[in-house]
Amino acid sequence: MLTLKQIRYCLDILEEMYPDADCELSHSNAFELLVAVILSAQATDNLVNKVTPDLFRKYKSPEDIAAVETEELEKDIKSIGLYRSKAKNLKKMATTLLERFDGEVPESKESLESLAGVGRKTANVVASVAFGEPAIAVDTHVERVSKRLGICRWKDSVLQVEKTLMKKVPKEEWSATHHRLIFFGRYHCRAKNPRCEECPLLSLCREGQKRMKQKK
Repeated sequence: MLTLKQIRYCLDILEEMYPDADCELSHSNAFELLVAVILSAQATDNLVNKVTPDLFRKYKSPEDIAAVETEELEKDIKSIGLYRSKAKNLKKMATTLLERFDGEVPESKESLESLAGVGRKTANVVASVAFGEPAIAVDTHVERVSKRLGICRWKDSVLQVEKTLMKKVPKEEWSATHHRLIFFGRYHCRAKNPRCEECPLLSLCREGQKRMKQKK
């Protein structure tokens, strides 16, 4: 496991690599972000961004989604995985926003998690990106990088990874670190064919060192 000093070094390198890392899901308000994050479950941001321009032109508010037939909404998002369940969740989510939150996306994570299709990760993303609440949302990239580097243990659950990062990363850096870990995992420390040979963190990375030895 990395020491706090080593973790600090990693955070500084990530900042150098990705100083402007931010949410890559296209959106112009909290409602659009919420819809996009729900759609992004087990789907890439690129795929979601191909669907949402037309989707947001057609559905501008919770009222629009609540009023449409589920079958029509399914057709609009059919190119995205799990589109049937996501369409149902979007309908339920929009209805709940109207019934409980006056059609507005709530700011608290607890309220966000009460919405259909919204788990802890999605709530953290929306709270952080839309409302500036410090949060670390653990997606597949954040989990993979944290475990490969040795910030977290291989056996840690997603929740344990989140709690470990919250403990070891200064709170004011939570949201930025979340995005930088995603960028690092998406473009550098990829699930397949990670770029270990050119990684500035190789000297600290147990997984990278193991991979490099196997290549020799």
